[in-house]
Amino acid sequence: MVGKSIARVDAYDKVTGRAKFTDDLMPENCLVAKVLHATIGNGIVRSIDTTEAEAMEGVVKVVTFQDVPKHCYPTPGHPWSVEESHQDVADRNLLTGRIRYYGDDIAAVVAEDEVTAARALKKIRVEYEEYPVEIHPRESMKGTRYPVHEEKPDNILAHSDFSIGDVDQALAGAAKVIRRSYKTPMVQHCHIENPISYAYMEKGRIVVVASTQIPHIMRRVIGQALGIPWGKVRVIKPYIGGGFGNKQDVLYEPLNAYLTTLVGGRPVKLELSREETFCNTRTRHSLEYDLTAGVDENGLLVAKDMVSYSNQGAYASHGHAIAANGLTSWRLQYACPNIRGEAYTVYTNTPVAGAMRAYGIPQANFSSECFMDDIAAEIGMDPLEFRKKNLIHGYYEDKYLTPIAANTNGIFACLEKGAEYIHWEEKRNAYRNQTGNIRRGVGMALFSYKTGVWPIALEVAGARLVLNQDGSMQLMIGATEIGQGADTVFSQMAAETLHMNVEDIHIQSFQDTDVTPFDTGAYGSRQSFVTGTAVKECAQQIYQKILDYAKIMFPEEKRELSMREGILYAGDAKRITLEELALECYYSRSHAGPITAEVATQVKKNTISTGCCFVEVEVDMALGKIRILDIVNVHDSGKLLNPQLATMQVHGGMSMGMGYGLSEQLILDEKSGRLLNGTLLDYKLMTTMDTPDLSVDFVELEDPMGPYGNKALGEPPAIPAAPAIRNAVLHATGVAFNENPLTPQRLIDGFSKAGLL
Repeated sequence: MVGKSIARVDAYDKVTGRAKFTDDLMPENCLVAKVLHATIGNGIVRSIDTTEAEAMEGVVKVVTFQDVPKHCYPTPGHPWSVEESHQDVADRNLLTGRIRYYGDDIAAVVAEDEVTAARALKKIRVEYEEYPVEIHPRESMKGTRYPVHEEKPDNILAHSDFSIGDVDQALAGAAKVIRRSYKTPMVQHCHIENPISYAYMEKGRIVVVASTQIPHIMRRVIGQALGIPWGKVRVIKPYIGGGFGNKQDVLYEPLNAYLTTLVGGRPVKLELSREETFCNTRTRHSLEYDLTAGVDENGLLVAKDMVSYSNQGAYASHGHAIAANGLTSWRLQYACPNIRGEAYTVYTNTPVAGAMRAYGIPQANFSSECFMDDIAAEIGMDPLEFRKKNLIHGYYEDKYLTPIAANTNGIFACLEKGAEYIHWEEKRNAYRNQTGNIRRGVGMALFSYKTGVWPIALEVAGARLVLNQDGSMQLMIGATEIGQGADTVFSQMAAETLHMNVEDIHIQSFQDTDVTPFDTGAYGSRQSFVTGTAVKECAQQIYQKILDYAKIMFPEEKRELSMREGILYAGDAKRITLEELALECYYSRSHAGPITAEVATQVKKNTISTGCCFVEVEVDMALGKIRILDIVNVHDSGKLLNPQLATMQVHGGMSMGMGYGLSEQLILDEKSGRLLNGTLLDYKLMTTMDTPDLSVDFVELEDPMGPYGNKALGEPPAIPAAPAIRNAVLHATGVAFNENPLTPQRLIDGFSKAGLL
């Protein structure tokens, strides 16, 4: 079953509307909660008057920052650690009177209906003491008059660095030294389903039904936020309408859990609007990079230096992990004896940055891959040839973070396929000396990406299999289907190991922390690698238990027992169907006992996937418009578990990457920090009219670390498109743009400064 393009196991229910999302499960008598957001970007609440709101008919409860627990809690969806040094920063309250960004949460209303709740918010009177706002990390880290958090007077949340060899000495002896600075924007995930939850109480416990990627982690965070034992909390995750990392943070669920305790345990719904989702959930970090490299006479890298500045926003969320992940990538893939890196994560008065697909690598990759093209241009070398000259062949590892390693390395095969598809050499020559406003170019970028989070954080997953009376299997996991096809792949894995048909594997798509095995959730391109390991081990166990039971049924049988497609064989002879064996194990008067298996496994391994993007563009310099004529992603992701699903994953990631390169950015007012384009009208996503046909190819090298030879594919497709597009524009026009997205205004400004307009 592994390696086949079978239909998604959830396809029918989703296309017919039968799949139940959080809002579909909402109780009829559900109260509605809404949050009051601050209308300043920095300061304190001097006074708050809720009298008028509380007096309104239909208002059940009004809660302000003065009423909630005073202790802080962390929100990111990282695994917890018993080691304090590996725990997340706890700097958040359910509500706050210390305003740190425009839109911070200061009060909440619970009402009988949505209209009443919205009207009640307008009745709350707030007076502020306003402080100056700082939205730029390089300025914020110099220290502000009123630090974003008092315990960090310089606003630096964290700092890390590393050094290999002697960078300064190598730069001094280099044939050429190149220095550039790059900047990436703040963007939003734009999943279809906004964050939503409802909470109620049952038998003295809080139950939260939520659209989340991390139900088991959410349970812990809610317990921490409310200061109650974690076992007092139950989290249920139905189908989810996308997350891309935004729902790898625990957002408003702790507040909702608290609100139900104040209204006698009645169900309370808390759903964010699209505008709130843009401003009050999480964004992708804006990062700035100062890069330096030295090359010798042959174009070989002799030294690399990186300094990065990450705009964290008002609260820690995933914090320094994003910038640190980008710093790690600076060491990988390119052979260089002297490498140095330094990263700062800085609090500012902006919306909070957190996890987003590929976790810091799109920012680092945009900068480093643009830099590789800029170096090649400086030394007069073809950028593809420059990369091939400097890439590591075969096995390589991160010496700072073993066991992260490229156990299989298909990057050269990927480059060969991509170059052949785009006709690289032919078009690089054809577009060399263009004139006029309309010009064409081809560009490329490559990447590497690790699989999961070990050894930086815990990797643990669970799986449970139960043999049903009809010979089918029930599969339950704690990992989450968030639209990426995980349930289908897990079903294929179980069927593969059990030598059964996928139709006979019944997977539970809902996760319930009271029932489903523990798993840390969907992030880090980990699930088919980590949870896949648990599914495989669990399937192996129950397979052996089935054979052991068959030996009880046929004690005289001397031939080797095996199972294929629901039939047990003794040697080559059919002996019994799995359905007959299942009925026996459930109902035998002499040896009844349902056959089950459950596995919880800690995975202590990692592996690197690689790939590239090649793109051809047409640039209208007078209009500042880029048209993508052709684009291809080629991935080395090990064994493909489901080729059709893999292709769809890449299509989605390419779309996100193109938007990151061409149009997407969150724009803030410099003086107040207020978000100016927090709607789907003003935030420019790629549409079908903007999107060309997308081409995908793979290099399949079975990776020895993967449970089925597989490695990361979920996040990598979103990485290389943006720098590839930028590099194609460089080829077409000779103008290097060091900040994305390449909007019309940015293009026209750049072309004007270059004297082309």
